[in-house]
Amino acid sequence: MKKSDFFYDLPEELIAQYPVEPRDSSRLLVYDRKTNQMQHKHFFEIENFLQKGDVLVINNTKVLPVRLYGTKDKTGGKIEFLLLKRIDLKTWEVVLKPGRIAKIGAKFHFGDKLSAKVVDIIEGGMRVVEFEYDGVFEDILNDIGEMPLPHYIKQQIENKARYNTVYAEHTGSSAAPTAGLHFTPQLMQRLRDKGVEFVEVLLHVGLGTFRPVKEENILDHEMHSEYFEISQQAVDTINNAKKQGRRIISVGTTSVRVLESCSDSNGVLKAGAGETKIFIYPGYKFKVVDSLITNFHLPESTLIMLVSALMGRENALNMYETAVKEKYRFFSFGDSTFII
Repeated sequence: MKKSDFFYDLPEELIAQYPVEPRDSSRLLVYDRKTNQMQHKHFFEIENFLQKGDVLVINNTKVLPVRLYGTKDKTGGKIEFLLLKRIDLKTWEVVLKPGRIAKIGAKFHFGDKLSAKVVDIIEGGMRVVEFEYDGVFEDILNDIGEMPLPHYIKQQIENKARYNTVYAEHTGSSAAPTAGLHFTPQLMQRLRDKGVEFVEVLLHVGLGTFRPVKEENILDHEMHSEYFEISQQAVDTINNAKKQGRRIISVGTTSVRVLESCSDSNGVLKAGAGETKIFIYPGYKFKVVDSLITNFHLPESTLIMLVSALMGRENALNMYETAVKEKYRFFSFGDSTFII
């Protein structure tokens, strides 16, 4: 299976540069896999496609403003850090540039409250750094850091909270689980009133979000691992719903990765925590997930491959072609799909 099998042509002007307000006013393309029919709606209308007993699985990870700009000790050379994974209280894995000035032992300053020293160079040129600071680390990041928006978004957002879901809770992601950005507290309450259940899982979005598929044969692509957690309560709720024939609807590809990583061959979930490198592409048989709410993804990305595994590659590309014609907004701050 080739990377080029998942290419589609996207005009640059359809890449969303800012979020719409309110959150649930974004557009929604509803795709019915049984009939291959598409409907064009707005996200606040999603309740019309949900029913009592449906289970929406959401990822409650939270993004910190982990893009930092600083200077090298003594020389003043400029450096950019992107914090990817916390190892312990003061130690992180980071991507930085330019790498040539970040040898082991190099020290960098980010204002007068934060500094970092490179302690190791690891796979892919990433660095392990040890931070020194006065005060609370998260407070310092909120003060001086920028949200780690993807490269295709050309300017920072004024409201940092807008790059998190309204239910974000556990910090640790380097990118937002963007499928959930469309939900408002009011919409979630209306759905609960209708009898829709929300179940929370955790997956900290890491380097895989930023890493393109370089190999033409997609089977040669190696996924980076991402940390996940799923509680016994979440497992019991989902397993019970599956037994009763109720729909398990994943909000985002990150929730899919948790559910499919923690399931046995019969679709029975087990609670746990750990790292997942699951790679889902056409031919994969879904064990837990019945439907998916997700944004429009980059051409040739592992995420469009996951969507293609759920609905079929040709169907997925047809949906994307339709979305381009209808001028939907694409990627992180873009519009949404509900694949039923």
